[in-house]
Amino acid sequence: MDKVFSADGTAIAFEQRGSGPALVLVGGAFMTRHASAELAGLLSEHFTVFTYDRRGRGDSGDGPSYDVRHEVEDLDALIERAGGEAMLFGMSSGAVLALEAAARGSSVTRLALYEPPFVTDDSRPPLPADYVTHLEELVARGEYGDAVAYFMTAAVGLPAEAVAGMRQAPFWAEMEATAPTLSYDGRIMGETMSGRPLPGDRWRTVTVPVLVGSGDAGAPHMLTGARELAALGTNFTLQVFPGQEHDIAPELLAPALTAFLAEGQA
Repeated sequence: MDKVFSADGTAIAFEQRGSGPALVLVGGAFMTRHASAELAGLLSEHFTVFTYDRRGRGDSGDGPSYDVRHEVEDLDALIERAGGEAMLFGMSSGAVLALEAAARGSSVTRLALYEPPFVTDDSRPPLPADYVTHLEELVARGEYGDAVAYFMTAAVGLPAEAVAGMRQAPFWAEMEATAPTLSYDGRIMGETMSGRPLPGDRWRTVTVPVLVGSGDAGAPHMLTGARELAALGTNFTLQVFPGQEHDIAPELLAPALTAFLAEGQA
């Protein structure tokens, strides 16, 4: 493990493996750098892969207040360490963070995304209007378990009784440890889980090639959102993975990412 320092002085922990063009993996809610270890290992045969703990998670620090800009600056610090430019792969809400970085001028040469969790239709309920505020209130009171449960029901859409059972599972403690960052993902998502169409101008400055991946066996709104995103520009390409859900098998994802990302190295 090594660390870089973001523009606000926050230490960001990362690991690097492999050789070749730089590729940074950007995780979604709950994910630390360890969650992408299997995928990183597969991709490291072709790329120099950077996995990192987003601020507030794992071995990374955090600032006194949150702004999406700080997470983009965290990525900028990693990209600088990688040599000044890099490709990004973002998973779930991490896909939207990766999009934001490209839109805000980070030195991104190619962008691959898997299932940004947009809610753009009525196939499931939208997020409550006070979703982020409520998460922040729960965390401020130290009710981390309730914050995780609220995320799992309101954002993921699991039944309350299923989440109640999950509280007894060994992995629940790890989820609670990252609960303070759940509102960060909510702020990154913005209004894109409101049940309304994607804002066409939010990522208009993204001009690099973008691969938008989705499974066809998961929640219907995931594929609908991926299709909407891929329709925003001629530089966006949709790839559907048959039989896959939100938790896609790394051995299926890695070859598709390699093929797309390697196009830019020819």
